[in-house]
Amino acid sequence: MSSSLAQNQVSLMYSGCLLDRASNRRADPGWIAGLLGDVSTARLIPVWRNHCLVSGDPPMPVMAADPSRHAMLRELSAPVFLGLDGAAGIFAVDLSSLPEEHALRAAGAERMLDVRRLVARVPPSEAAILGYARGLLYWHRNQRFCGVCGSPTQPQQAGHIRVCDRDGCAQTHFPRIAPAVIMLVEAPGTPRRCLLARHRGSAPGGYSTLAGFVEIGESLEGAVRREVAEETGVPVGPVSYVASQAWPFPAGLMIGFRASAEDDAISVDGEEIMEARWFTQAELAERSASGHPFGRPDSIDRHLLQSWLAGP
Repeated sequence: MSSSLAQNQVSLMYSGCLLDRASNRRADPGWIAGLLGDVSTARLIPVWRNHCLVSGDPPMPVMAADPSRHAMLRELSAPVFLGLDGAAGIFAVDLSSLPEEHALRAAGAERMLDVRRLVARVPPSEAAILGYARGLLYWHRNQRFCGVCGSPTQPQQAGHIRVCDRDGCAQTHFPRIAPAVIMLVEAPGTPRRCLLARHRGSAPGGYSTLAGFVEIGESLEGAVRREVAEETGVPVGPVSYVASQAWPFPAGLMIGFRASAEDDAISVDGEEIMEARWFTQAELAERSASGHPFGRPDSIDRHLLQSWLAGP
C-alpha cells in the first residue's frame, strides 16, 4: 500500500483498521484456540447491543486482557476473531444477551457508550477496530437463521461465516454490507459552488452532502446520478471517485464521489430532502472559520467538503 493511500484511509474514521485479518489462517480452529489461549497477549473487546463498554473519565473502551476476565467472557459468548495486532489475537465478544448491569459487571466496565461518541478520544486505528467489532457482531445477531430454509446457523472460520445447520441445505452466509454513494455536486460555471441539502429531521440550517443506497443492477456512478436527480432534480454529468469509508451503522460502506452538474436548477422531492441550495466556496470557508463546518466530524461528507474547499 502506498503511503499516501494509507494516510488517506487512516484519516477517514472507521477505515484505518491496521489489523491483519489473517483470512488464510482463521479457518484453522487450532490456530484460533492458540491465540485465545495466550492470555498474555490476546485482547477481547466486549460489545453490548451495538454499544462499547467503557470506564473512566474521559470514558475509554474496555478491552479485557487479564486471564480471569478472559475466561468469564469466553463462557458467556463465543469470541469472534477480528485480526492480529502483531502476534496478538484481537477478538470481539457479544454480551447482548445479558441485562445491561450483568454485561457491565462481566466486562469490568462502568457504562455503555456508542462508538461515535468515542472517536474524538481514541486513535483512528482504534476507532476502526471498535467499528469493525460492532458491525461484525451486528451481523451475527441478525443472521442466526438461514435465509433459505429458516434453520439455525452456526459460526465458522472464527466468526467470519455462518453455515446452515440443516444437512439438506448447509447454505453458507457471509457478512453483508450495504453500499451507499455520497457525493459532492459542483455547479457549472463560476463562481465555484457546491450543492448541499437539508434532510427531513435535520435542524434548520443543517445542510449536508447528498447520499443514497446503491440499487441492484446499478453502477456506483449510476447511483450518484439517480440519487441527485431524484432528490434535487439536478442532472449530473461526469462523476469521479474520491474515497471510501467503512460505516458500520449498522453495516454500511460509503463510497465518496465528486460530480459535475449539467444545470443548476433545483427541485427538491419534499420527502427525503426538505430544501437544497448552492453554496459558494467563500460561504463554506466562512462557515468553517466560525468553528461550525458542515458535515459530521467522523463522516466522509466532512472530507468531501474540506477537500473541495481546499481546491482552486
